[in-house]
Amino acid sequence: MHYKEAKSILSPRNGMNIYRGCTHGCIYCDSRSTCYNMQHDFEDIEVKRNAPELLEVTLRKKRNKCMIGTGAMCDPYMHIEADINHTRKCLEIINKYGFGLSIQTKSNRILSDLDLLKSINEKSKCVVQMTLTTYDEHLCKIIEPAVSTTKERFEVLKIMRDNNIPTVVWLDPILPFINDTEDNLMGILDYCTKANVYGIICFGMCLTLRDGNREYFYSKLDDHFPGLKQKYQKKYGYSYELKSDNHEKLMNLFYSECKKHNILCDNKEIFRYLHRFEEKEQLEQLTLF
Repeated sequence: MHYKEAKSILSPRNGMNIYRGCTHGCIYCDSRSTCYNMQHDFEDIEVKRNAPELLEVTLRKKRNKCMIGTGAMCDPYMHIEADINHTRKCLEIINKYGFGLSIQTKSNRILSDLDLLKSINEKSKCVVQMTLTTYDEHLCKIIEPAVSTTKERFEVLKIMRDNNIPTVVWLDPILPFINDTEDNLMGILDYCTKANVYGIICFGMCLTLRDGNREYFYSKLDDHFPGLKQKYQKKYGYSYELKSDNHEKLMNLFYSECKKHNILCDNKEIFRYLHRFEEKEQLEQLTLF
């Protein structure tokens, strides 16, 4: 871990990364890709020392309230958050100024900030996003070794449901020859249905690989799935998108089950929802009239 003084905190679309790098060890992580120009080892977490201060200055100056997003690149609840509390400090500031929050994680550490999530959601809108990749707990520990298991994330989704906090699930990636099965898909969709998730983002039954994360992924295949790297290389070469042979069948099942259980599965609509700021007082007034 090392510290860095940041010059800014929000992207043009109001996203923020409080940390850079991750210690969750997911074997497929796109954030390892060299295109992101990370100038340090991925597990050597870069902490933006002044992130909370920058966020407060930025939100104080904003003329229009909006949704603030975090977690798209690096998980805001990786292990060091328990000691540093940068994510919590930023949530306190978002709550203080009445902005909305769209937060993405794979960790049940988010429950430590449930009080703030509830407060933000009472004033505006808070959406918790969870990635679910595999229903099999043993397989989960292999491909996502240092993070909450899928079942633990399911428990988080249920707690959010019980506290009226909307949730969105990212169903990805689907790794060819590993978790691209009907049993896996149905297990995850069953969790989503029971947790009453608002929507599921899915870009297909596939995995994407770029320089940087490709090499790491293949090294982990050698460790845990002997012979599978050669199968990948023969079938996909250096392709960016590695689509499962079961893609069409599984996508048809995905759309059918989402429709059956009234779960939104239109990616564009879900992203519009994630970026749309809603102030509860305004919504209540509209309802009255």
